[in-house]
Amino acid sequence: MLRTDYYKPVCKKKHQMNPNQPPTSSLAQHPGGAQGKKLLDQLSDQLRIKHYSLRTEHSYTSWARQYILFHNPGLSAANVKRHPRDMGANEINAFISHLALEKKVAASTQNQALSAILFLYRHVLKIEPDETVINAVRPQKPKHVPTVLSKQEAKKVIENMQDPYRLMAQLLYGSGLRLMEVLRLRVKDLDFANHQIIVRDGKGENDRITMFPDTLLEPLRLHLNQVKALHEKDLFEGYGTVYLPYALEKKYPDANREWAWQYVFPAADFSKDPVTGIRQRHHIHETSLPSRPSAKSSAPGRPTCQNRQIRFPPHLPSLIRHPPPAKRLRYPNCARTPRPQRR
Repeated sequence: MLRTDYYKPVCKKKHQMNPNQPPTSSLAQHPGGAQGKKLLDQLSDQLRIKHYSLRTEHSYTSWARQYILFHNPGLSAANVKRHPRDMGANEINAFISHLALEKKVAASTQNQALSAILFLYRHVLKIEPDETVINAVRPQKPKHVPTVLSKQEAKKVIENMQDPYRLMAQLLYGSGLRLMEVLRLRVKDLDFANHQIIVRDGKGENDRITMFPDTLLEPLRLHLNQVKALHEKDLFEGYGTVYLPYALEKKYPDANREWAWQYVFPAADFSKDPVTGIRQRHHIHETSLPSRPSAKSSAPGRPTCQNRQIRFPPHLPSLIRHPPPAKRLRYPNCARTPRPQRR
C-alpha cells in the first residue's frame, strides 16, 4: 500500500534537443524541454508545480498518452509519428469525438480528457489552441440528483460494519467529511475540547473546521488508545515514522515520530515509501472502506462513501446530537455580538 500525496523535486535544467532523434524518444520529448525529461514527465512536473493532486496527475498523464497514441497507431512498429506540438485543435477535436462516439464516455470523462490535453498544450508546449474550434466538442456537464440515505438506511449500513470502519463511516456521515479527508486525519486534527475536527489540505488544498459528533467522542478516545499502543510498539521495534507533507521532515526532523502526527486510522501493515524507500505505517487504503458498507445492508442501490458525504439533511442534528455547522465554529469561544440596527 503506497501513499498517494507525495511530490518529487522538479528539474529546472533545460537544453535544446537534437531534431534527428529516433521516433521512440521524440514521443516523450520536444525541443526546449528539460534535459533527459520526457514529455509526460514534464507534464507531471508542471502539475506538481501547480499543486495538482496526484490523482489528477495520473489522470492527465494517462489522457495525454492516449491522445498521442491515438494519432500514432503504428507507434509500436517504430513508424514516423506525429508530435503533439505538430498537431492542433483539429486533432484534439478528433480525439475527443472518438471518446464520445466510439468509446461512449460520460460528459465528465470527456471534459476531463479535454482539460488534460489543453493543460499539456498551454503549460508544457506553450501553445494556445483555437478555443472556437475546441468549444464544439466541449459538453455541458449534466445535473444529477444526489443519492442521500435516509436516517434508517444510514443507521442500518453503519450497524453492519466493524471497527475501525464503523468509526470512519460515522465520521463520513456525522461530520460531512470526504473519504480521503477521513483517511488522512491526524491525531492533532481531532479537537475534543471544542468538539470540532480540523480538515487539513482538503479539496483545493483548503483547510476548514467541521463538527465533531458528541456520540463519537468516547469511541474515538478508545480507538486512539489502541492506535497509540500500536505506535509505541512500532517505536520499540525501530519504526514509528509517518509521512509528512511537503518539506516538514526537513524543518522538523523528529516530527514524523511524534504522536500528534500519527494517522487516526493507520494501516495494519507497513508499506514502502516509493520516494525515500522507508518502511513506515501509512493510513488505511482508500479501497478498504467503500467495499464494506454493502455487505449486509439492504439499502437501495449500492451505498458508497459518496452517498454518506451528505449536505447535512434535516434529521442529522438529532442523529448526532450536535448543532448544525455555522460560521461561529471558526470562533467557538467568542460570543456573538448583535449587529446594530440601521436607522
